[in-house]
Amino acid sequence: MSEQIEQNLKNWFVNAKKIVVAGIGNPIRSDDYVGLKIVQMLGKVSEKVCLLECETVPESYLLDIEKFNPTHVLLIDAAFLGLKPGDASLVDAEEVADFPAITTHMLPLRVFCDYIKQATGAKIGLLLVEPNSMEFGEGLSVEVESTAQKILAILIDLLS
Repeated sequence: MSEQIEQNLKNWFVNAKKIVVAGIGNPIRSDDYVGLKIVQMLGKVSEKVCLLECETVPESYLLDIEKFNPTHVLLIDAAFLGLKPGDASLVDAEEVADFPAITTHMLPLRVFCDYIKQATGAKIGLLLVEPNSMEFGEGLSVEVESTAQKILAILIDLLS
């Protein structure tokens, strides 16, 4: 998993000047917390990176994203992709309409991505992690925690 995701992220970040990394998810729904946790663990990485903890309402951060005027926006979320728990996939926002991901958010991610694209012209990607469970509960499953740590290391390397 990590070599493929690492290469995909390296390729995706080519020509990035200003980057928004937004963690999406619910902290009390087990693995749905993965996006938030990765952003929280990143801490401050660079002046060219804006980190957002969006929880389940990424649309509340549209103005923050617009003001930052990024070249790249990476959304990290848990989604049922039909993969093994802990597997991750980097998906271009353009593919979201055809991509069979099921998430827990009110506003479909495609609508959110379309708005950001129109408002900023940024390249938008979704880093989606297959959950083991999205039942009520705190903490990530072993598989998703392992993936979160790998993604964290990759992002620290790429964003620093």
